[in-house]
Amino acid sequence: MNDLTFSSASKLAAAIRRKDVSSLEVIEAHLGQIERVDPRLNAVVRVLADAARSAARGADAALARGDSPGPFHGVPMTVKDAWEVAGVPSTGGTLGRTGYIPQRDATVIARMRAAGAIPIGMTNLPELSMAFEADNLVHGRTNNPYDHARTPGGSGGGGAAAIAAGMSPMEIGADLGGSIRLPSHFSGIAGIRPTTGRVPLTGYFPPPFGWVSHFAAAGPMARTVEDLAAALMVVAGPDWIDSAVHEVPLLDPRAVAVKGLRVAFHTDNGIMPARADVSAVIVSAAKALESAGATVEEARPAGIEQCMDIFMGIAGADGGEGLRTLLGLVGTRRTHALLDAMLALSGEPKSAAFLQGMWVQVSIYRSTMLSFLRNYDVILCPVHALPAVEHGTSVHPDVLPAFSYTIAYNLTGWPGAVVRCGSSSEGLPVGVQTVARPWREDVALAAASQLEIALGGYQKPVLFH
Repeated sequence: MNDLTFSSASKLAAAIRRKDVSSLEVIEAHLGQIERVDPRLNAVVRVLADAARSAARGADAALARGDSPGPFHGVPMTVKDAWEVAGVPSTGGTLGRTGYIPQRDATVIARMRAAGAIPIGMTNLPELSMAFEADNLVHGRTNNPYDHARTPGGSGGGGAAAIAAGMSPMEIGADLGGSIRLPSHFSGIAGIRPTTGRVPLTGYFPPPFGWVSHFAAAGPMARTVEDLAAALMVVAGPDWIDSAVHEVPLLDPRAVAVKGLRVAFHTDNGIMPARADVSAVIVSAAKALESAGATVEEARPAGIEQCMDIFMGIAGADGGEGLRTLLGLVGTRRTHALLDAMLALSGEPKSAAFLQGMWVQVSIYRSTMLSFLRNYDVILCPVHALPAVEHGTSVHPDVLPAFSYTIAYNLTGWPGAVVRCGSSSEGLPVGVQTVARPWREDVALAAASQLEIALGGYQKPVLFH
């Protein structure tokens, strides 16, 4: 293989199985890429070189013995510094956790290891994953591989930047308000936020307690839709610890015919219209699905314009006291400005009656949105109203509403995939979001795969051409 660091996880696994390349060679190539590239990006905040090399030697020896390999046998992956990895500091991006070393792997990490994947590094994130930019007081700021003046997104920005820059072929993210989909869009890669309750969040920090469990989901990020589907098969299903996870069959996107799918698309959610160049990419994606035989019309769900107010109302009902208590419990005394800004959005604590009223609004919103899907299989829409934004601007009043395109589907809990379908006027990646009915990740991925074929998908940053 000519370029190990930009090959997909699935292709790397196949090459290792055929013994065209050893796992150790693949690991060394990625460690070398981290050494060369990461000083400019600060995406991989802890390199697990010795453990990765040892695991690669073990993978090669197992293959030599004739052991049956898993789907990612010998393939590297990075790990968001919010997932627990046995024996590796897990900070969650907050100063009070810098000395915390877990004793066991998070469920998704254990499952990826069992499938043969090898963790090679921990990646950057916002403090407590509670911002739209990967920046914190423990590890500093991560730069976007396409423009260092911009963020790769949050909370999975470190992983997205690492994948885009060839330092890793895949990572498992977690998405409460867009933390998989936004970095995928900003960084030009692919990602999927599965249906809430599909993948366990056991071993994630902060834990998905309370209201978070209703809106958060874990899922893969990679450069290809094929890798998303393969990784989702590995991590999905109950672990009998995370009580929000259900045992629902995961269907194969290869069995979905794009021809005949009913697709609704919109470029304005009633909160903030997509910028003209982002909107043009959405329209081109809609035409691509229509050319593949889908029935496409411009339409948006009634009530979607309420999503930001409802989400922020639930998240901020306690005035941020829950997060402040958590920070105190882990010993954090000084917090990052981005987290301070998000906490400030909460305002003063509200009454129990206010919170109950917000949950009523969630129920009405979900019902209204679900009614829209009676007539459609896929919703095609922006991931964000803008391409990657400049560092420090995500909390500006004229930028924050742009994040509503992902929040809309955290509130419903539906699956949404992202794939790059074009470029902005500045040459930045523009992703498109394919949202499907509950538990129909196969449909979201099938639509994303068709767009990847038609419109090119991931493209290397100019830096690496």
